[in-house]
Amino acid sequence: MKKEEFLQSLNDLNILIEKMPDFYKKIEAVSLKIIESFNIGGKLLIFGNGGSAADAQHMAAEFINRFLKERRPLPAIALSADTSNLTSISNDYSFDDVFSKQVTALAKTQDIVLGISTSGNSKNVYNAMLSADEIGCTSIGLLGGSGGNIAQACSESIIVPSYATPRIQEMHIFIIHTICQIVEDAFV
Repeated sequence: MKKEEFLQSLNDLNILIEKMPDFYKKIEAVSLKIIESFNIGGKLLIFGNGGSAADAQHMAAEFINRFLKERRPLPAIALSADTSNLTSISNDYSFDDVFSKQVTALAKTQDIVLGISTSGNSKNVYNAMLSADEIGCTSIGLLGGSGGNIAQACSESIIVPSYATPRIQEMHIFIIHTICQIVEDAFV
């Protein structure tokens, strides 16, 4: 990366950061849904592909262990972390079904299903949102670009207005940390 590219990346990130205050109400609303779910015995099922899979695992760990404060563990599962399920479903059926089959098996109406997709068009995330809808649980999309097909398939969405995958991922982790802090504060 040349210095000019580095400076452009910083500028692009700064433009997104300047838009973040507009996101707070949406982030807070999503956080309150997660709090409500935890309070009635629900759990959070999180998933995505590639870097979004890593973000799903990161988020689940923040809830199960702790984020910033001591509190009880909160029920969160990263569906992208179970390699046996991922490989058996993709081998026997299709990679498009790796999350929807897990949502169908694990989700209850009081649960939250949170799919992460920088494009908003990941077929397996989209299919999981449809499965969540059939079950009657709340589905949340953490998305990029225009939100893609997933934005239309989920109950709530937070869309980072960028088409640059690295910038979307950087904002996704900030949003995830903000959600974790809001939720954690309710259980301290």
